[in-house]
Amino acid sequence: MGTRSGPVRVEIRVELKPGVLDAEAESVQKSLGLLGLSAVSRVAMARIYDLEFTGVSPTEASRLAREAVDRLLANPIIHRVTVRPPTR
Repeated sequence: MGTRSGPVRVEIRVELKPGVLDAEAESVQKSLGLLGLSAVSRVAMARIYDLEFTGVSPTEASRLAREAVDRLLANPIIHRVTVRPPTR
């Protein structure tokens, strides 16, 4: 099915929802200010997961990526998730 066309990649971005304390981002913003980069008004941290699937269609890769998000990669209470469409 997808094996002859090569692997299918899905990018998943996981970040904290607004209002959830992002201590690491706050620390980076404070450090940037101490370095003289006080014009930085906001810092947000995110994790990017690049999943590569073989032997599946783009539709199946999307489904599997969503399953990975639901089962392991994100907590729906505190995380906002963006899943990019599959690419080859």
